[in-house]
Amino acid sequence: MATSAQHERQQLCDLMLHVGPEAPTLCGGWKVRDLAAHLVVRERRPDGAIGILVHPLASYAEKVRVQESERDFEEIIERVRTGPPRWSPTHVHGVDRFVNTIEFFIHHEDVRRAQDQWAPRTLDEELQDDVYSTLSRGSRMLARKSPAGLVLEAPGRDAIVANRHEPKVTASGPVGELALFIYGRQRHSRAKLSGPADAVAATQSASFGV
Repeated sequence: MATSAQHERQQLCDLMLHVGPEAPTLCGGWKVRDLAAHLVVRERRPDGAIGILVHPLASYAEKVRVQESERDFEEIIERVRTGPPRWSPTHVHGVDRFVNTIEFFIHHEDVRRAQDQWAPRTLDEELQDDVYSTLSRGSRMLARKSPAGLVLEAPGRDAIVANRHEPKVTASGPVGELALFIYGRQRHSRAKLSGPADAVAATQSASFGV
């Protein structure tokens, strides 16, 4: 049976083909072609993938990504669709579930929400569970630069304390909206914020993410 990560991967590939290589995304100035090339480098070019996380190597990572983006668009999408090679750590089921579910969910929404007349979608329980699990494990790292304390509250689930600073801001909403918020898409998330007004404003514009 396909995992949530695999479902999100396939749906994202279908969407990228549908909207085309020049369609916008929420990833800065990247268009769909740029995002697709990034996903290929992340899984198939370890020399370039390191630069995604190690800032001194970022310029080299960008060079590799640009090279990948020059391929035929449909070829790039097929390289994303077929997934990581066997030697890639993300080929392992547990790693794929923990790392790729959130990666492809976020980028799926990056494409969806950048298009006109998008609408929220209903996430199945398995996807919600996997995204919530990732937030539980990784929210403190993602919110380490938060200017205020941050608590994530999703209906029917335990609250996640992402940052223990004071004053505290609470972000409430469906799991997917909380994920978008803490992965730096605050303006495009429908999470509701509560807390002191200045702390809420600072959190809304904070630098979250890896």
